Amino acid sequence: MKPAERHAELCAEIARHDYLYYVRDAPEISDRQYDRLFQELKDLERAHPELVQPSSPTQRVGERPRQGVVKVEHEHPMFSLDNSYDEDELREFDRRVRDGLGHAGYSYVAEPKLDGASIETIFDGGALHLGVTRGDGRVGEDVTDNVRTIRAVPLTIDEPRKLTLRGEVVIYRRDLDAMNDKRVARGEEPFANPRNAAAGALRLLDSREAAERQLRVFYYDIVERHYETHAQALDAIDRLGLPSHKLHRLCKDVDEVLGFVHDFDARRSSLPYETDGVVVKVNELALRDELGTTARFPRWAIAFKFEAERALTKVLSITADVGRTGALTPVANLEPVQLSGTVVSRASLHNIDYVEEKDVRVGDTVSIEKAGEIIPQVISVQLESRPRGTRRWKPPEHCPICETPVERAEDEAALRCINGRCPGRVKAGIFYFTRRGAMDVDRLGKALVEQLVDRELLRDVGDIFGLKEHRETLLGLERMGEKSVDNVLEAIDRARTGRSLSQLLTGLGIPLVGTVAAQLIAERYGTLQALLDTPAETIAEQLDQLHGIGPKIAESVAAYFGDEVNREVARKLIAHGVVAEQQVVEAAEGPLSGSAFCVTGTLSEPRDAIHEKIRAAGGEVHRSVKKGTTYLVAGAKVGASKLKSADRHGTEVIDEEKLAALIAG
Repeated sequence: MKPAERHAELCAEIARHDYLYYVRDAPEISDRQYDRLFQELKDLERAHPELVQPSSPTQRVGERPRQGVVKVEHEHPMFSLDNSYDEDELREFDRRVRDGLGHAGYSYVAEPKLDGASIETIFDGGALHLGVTRGDGRVGEDVTDNVRTIRAVPLTIDEPRKLTLRGEVVIYRRDLDAMNDKRVARGEEPFANPRNAAAGALRLLDSREAAERQLRVFYYDIVERHYETHAQALDAIDRLGLPSHKLHRLCKDVDEVLGFVHDFDARRSSLPYETDGVVVKVNELALRDELGTTARFPRWAIAFKFEAERALTKVLSITADVGRTGALTPVANLEPVQLSGTVVSRASLHNIDYVEEKDVRVGDTVSIEKAGEIIPQVISVQLESRPRGTRRWKPPEHCPICETPVERAEDEAALRCINGRCPGRVKAGIFYFTRRGAMDVDRLGKALVEQLVDRELLRDVGDIFGLKEHRETLLGLERMGEKSVDNVLEAIDRARTGRSLSQLLTGLGIPLVGTVAAQLIAERYGTLQALLDTPAETIAEQLDQLHGIGPKIAESVAAYFGDEVNREVARKLIAHGVVAEQQVVEAAEGPLSGSAFCVTGTLSEPRDAIHEKIRAAGGEVHRSVKKGTTYLVAGAKVGASKLKSADRHGTEVIDEEKLAALIAG
């Protein structure tokens, strides 16, 4: 089979599996099989860069952050919806619709109100063209690069006409749980709810970070009048292979709408994503024009909002958890109370500023709810119930685990324990190291990690791989019989030889190094020993020249491997037989060997495609013009700063035609 034919076949196959997994929730192959297909496509495109197209699945995630925020005006305003909270208010809405039309010849579509971030996505000529946040309803932000990372969104559709879709970007509860586990382990604040996490991810400048958020989208509207009714438009969304909630109901009157509200309220807790109500819309699009809009809301739609479940309980004490980076997170320890199907005995107080603002005290009766129905948090204090003699909570001056004096940076809301050997930090760091996104030691849970650190069997992540020498001690731990111990040791052995360097680097928790940066670093060095053998200052220089790694990340990695404590842990990992290797991606040999290029401006093809052509010809790609940049490839609308940098560094400015000539040799 010719390369072009195999490329087209792989693109179609991967797109089909994305649709089955993310839209239909009916995968046909395993994650490993999918990864093999994707790797074959990447290898094929590396060997034949001329095959790379914007619609290729490999092009979903950009290679570098956007330079800034670009505002986009919506062609049609994205209105907010008026709210109703009970049956009487919904019936009043129906009365206004009937009076506005002067007849009862209309129907409704009732559908879930998703609790996420609103988005507008435009397809033109069958290709994904633009993604824009809601913003203020009239002007949003261009977030096309981040929308492309959402695998449920096809890059092409079988619809040549312009299609402007409105939808909601959401994060599944299970994905948020996994992200929050990682954030807490890194000493970062967990996301309060899926909505905030989704909205924040959409506005990230680096699409690589957005890709890690596991975003999903459900479309619920088509702006263009290609159809006569809203129900027809929803059917078309599904028919085109676009993700939609598929939970709407066509209702002939308000009584049927209320029936849907009750039915949906009873089942919404079983959905994998958050909802906070039901949206009710007049189905006939022509009748919407007759009803019109107010200055803020359409008269043809309304949102019925469900009340968030809350509970009252008493604060027994306020303590602080210590994260991997030493950040202290205040926690309210509560009288156990039932909330949203679980018993809650602890609730987040976020940071010391939050405690001060809410004035939460021991003995207070507080109202709690699950933020996004996931993370218990204190919402308010019942001041009228406050016992006499309570005192304001005083932030700890010493780490509650190791008694080291805590510090607070001027620009942070968190207090930090600066003792790198603090057992609290060690426990959080080890737990993070063993998670699925890192070394994936699936039998080492929090309870076991805590026991192992308390018994001083684990002092750092390197000790994990020496646990087989302490089998008898493990058998004496709580809930650790023969089979449990064997399972743990087998899981450790699998991780010892079955993980990549990028997974190891991710697990080490190097500041600023996420999975994408870890992959790039691993492909540059190949082994942990190679990193140890490279002087810190050289690491900084080499990584700063690596496309996709910024100077701050380069400095962070250099500082990490320049620290003797970290180096000792790395040596321990190697001594315990940890084989975490990565195939080094060598620069191609060709007519551009020895030359470095920065590409800027508006060009005849995507910048990523030009980057690949440069690399395939042996050239190096720089994110910006710097010392050692040989050429600045300038298209239209080049920024003055790039040209000044080129002049300052003696970099020759060329156009695409000259680049093509250099590649041709």
